[in-house]
Amino acid sequence: MSGNFLALAQPGVQQLSPYVPGKPVDELARELDLDPASIVKLASNENPLGASPKALAAIRDALAELTRYPDGNGFELKSLLAEQCRVEINQVTLGNGSNDILELVARAYLAPGLNAVFSEHAFAVYPIATQAVGAQAKVVPAKEWGHDLPAMLAAIDANTRVVFIANPNNPTGTWFDAQALDDFLQDVPEHVLVVLDEAYIEYAEGSDLPDGLDFLAAYPNLLVSRTFSKAYGLAALRVGYGLSTPVVADVLNRVRQPFNVNSLALAAACAALKDEAYLAESRRLNEAGMEQLQAGFRELGLSWIASKGNFICVDIGREAAPVFQGLLREGVIVRPVANYGMPNHLRITIGLPAENSRFLEALTKVLARG
Repeated sequence: MSGNFLALAQPGVQQLSPYVPGKPVDELARELDLDPASIVKLASNENPLGASPKALAAIRDALAELTRYPDGNGFELKSLLAEQCRVEINQVTLGNGSNDILELVARAYLAPGLNAVFSEHAFAVYPIATQAVGAQAKVVPAKEWGHDLPAMLAAIDANTRVVFIANPNNPTGTWFDAQALDDFLQDVPEHVLVVLDEAYIEYAEGSDLPDGLDFLAAYPNLLVSRTFSKAYGLAALRVGYGLSTPVVADVLNRVRQPFNVNSLALAAACAALKDEAYLAESRRLNEAGMEQLQAGFRELGLSWIASKGNFICVDIGREAAPVFQGLLREGVIVRPVANYGMPNHLRITIGLPAENSRFLEALTKVLARG
C-alpha cells in the first residue's frame, strides 16, 4: 500500500521547492570531465581567504574530544559574543548557521493563520521557514532591487508575527541606512518580531550601514541574526547566532535542538572571533575584489547592483541562464538568480584576484559568442 505523501504534507510545504545550493566543484568536474583544480567557484558567497589559522588550530585541539557531546549551552562562545556585542549572555542564542536562527523564530512564533512579511528578492530561507510551519508568506515588491520599508510596514496586519529584513540583502547586496531602520522600527507594532538578518554586516563596517546592535536596547521586538559563515570563513562548520531580549532568547531556546552547534564549530568560532587581523584581511580582500569586478563590468558595458556584501549581481541584459551555462563549460561557477525573480542577473561572489580575473576572462569569452 502506498500513499501520496506529497499530498499529505502541509499545504505550505507542498508549494515549496527544495533550496538549491551553488553547484559543487566535484559535481561540475564529473559532468564536464574537468580537472577539479582548474574550476573556480564564485557561487556561494564563501570567504576565498581560507579559514583563520587560529580557527584551524582550535579545531585540531578539539579533535581529541570527539566522543563527547558539545557544550549544549555554548558558554564560552556566548560569553565572547556577549562581551563583543555589548549584551548579556542570556540575550544570545546559538544556531547551526544563522539559517537555524530563522527556523527557530518561525517554529516559535508562526503557525497556520499567521503570517510573516519580507521583501521580494530576499533570502530564500524566509519563505521556506515561513511556509514549512503553515504560515502565510507576505512578499512585498522591492524598490530598486532593495527593501521598500514603508511598503513592508503597510503590509503588516493583525496576523503578522514576524518581519524578516536583511541588511545588506542577499542576493541583491542592497542596503538601508540607520534613519530608515529607526523609522521602520518605531512604527512596527509591538506584537511583531523584527528579524534583522546581518549575515554580511562585517563586510560593511565603517560604511553607512547601521549596526543592528545599536537598536536592541530601544526595541524589545528586535532580533539581530549573524553568522560565522561569511567574513569569518567558517561556512562548512555551520555556526550562527541571534541577539535579542532575554525573553525572546528564552523562547527560542525552548525549541532549539539540543547540541545544535557542534564542538569543532564552537572552538573554531571562539578562535575566529578573536582573530581581528583575519577579519581585517577579509574586508580588504573583499573591497579590492569588488573594485576589480566592477572595473571588468564597466569594460564589458554591463551594469550591476551596488552591493555591500561579498558578492555582486551583474545585469547580463538578457536571459542570464545561457551565460551561466557557458561559464560552467569554461570551468567557472557563479549563481543564477532567476529563482529570486531576477532572470537577467548573475550573482558573483568576490574571489581572490586570480579567481576574479579568470571569471572576467570567461565572461568576456562567453558574451562574445552571442
